[in-house]
Amino acid sequence: GGAIRAIKAACLKLGVIKRFIARQGGVAPVFNKARSLYQRDGLAGLKRGLGMIEPKIDPGIGSGAYDRNDYAAWVAQYDTLDDARRAELADMVASLAQQPLISVVMPTYQPNPQWLREAVDSVRNQIYPNWELCIADDATPDPEVKATLNDLARTDSRIRVVYREQNGHISAASNSALAIASGQWVALLDHDDILPADALARVAECINQHPDAGVIYSDEDKINEHGERLNPYFKPDWNPDLFLSQNMVSHLGVFRRDLIEAVGGFRLGLEGSQDYDLALRIIEQLEPRQIIHI
Repeated sequence: GGAIRAIKAACLKLGVIKRFIARQGGVAPVFNKARSLYQRDGLAGLKRGLGMIEPKIDPGIGSGAYDRNDYAAWVAQYDTLDDARRAELADMVASLAQQPLISVVMPTYQPNPQWLREAVDSVRNQIYPNWELCIADDATPDPEVKATLNDLARTDSRIRVVYREQNGHISAASNSALAIASGQWVALLDHDDILPADALARVAECINQHPDAGVIYSDEDKINEHGERLNPYFKPDWNPDLFLSQNMVSHLGVFRRDLIEAVGGFRLGLEGSQDYDLALRIIEQLEPRQIIHI
């Protein structure tokens, strides 16, 4: 028993050290940093620095040692849906008193067709069924993109596509997608995003729990070309000071449609920060209790 625990701890520590070296850019930068620590603070300072990369063990998660920095392990433990959990969520959705239409708005321009398909499929695979996907293509010159969009639209009547005749950039394209949306709520999605299957179910659940909500936002992470999830952003509940320094709404951000219309939609000339600008103008119309983190 003791020997096995020691081996597990050593493997865990080795994994943490490998990830630490990778994050620092390789062995050479780590060596230089360690040398600087030693020259500045001596052996005691070097030990303190090394202590910062010790693995954090949580015996309450799973069995054996657990590294709090291992996001893949967290996903497996807390954010992976099995068939039983999907069935539970489907039952929850069916029991909701309100099942509002959620318009997922997606501007596209020169997307990678594979990533575009994955983004659209992630909407089609939602447990919550009452959605529409409103796509506005901003005059993409690649004919494969139009063929892909046409093919995707044929797969599901809830997918609607409009093709802009002239390239107007992302604010104009987003407004074109909004123009064909008819839902009470609008969720913003990029053409290379992926929604987890329970995303809109959680949004609908939140709308039922908070009938006067105006903005709903979720945690988010990144996904690489190999399908690996990384760089999680676990957000706090509504924090106006933090929001004024960064767009903490971001993805997934969901807005009541009447509020979007009241502030005039996306503003041209603010491409690159158009979502942040929209959220800033909408949040000015709301009380803090109407801005919900899920």
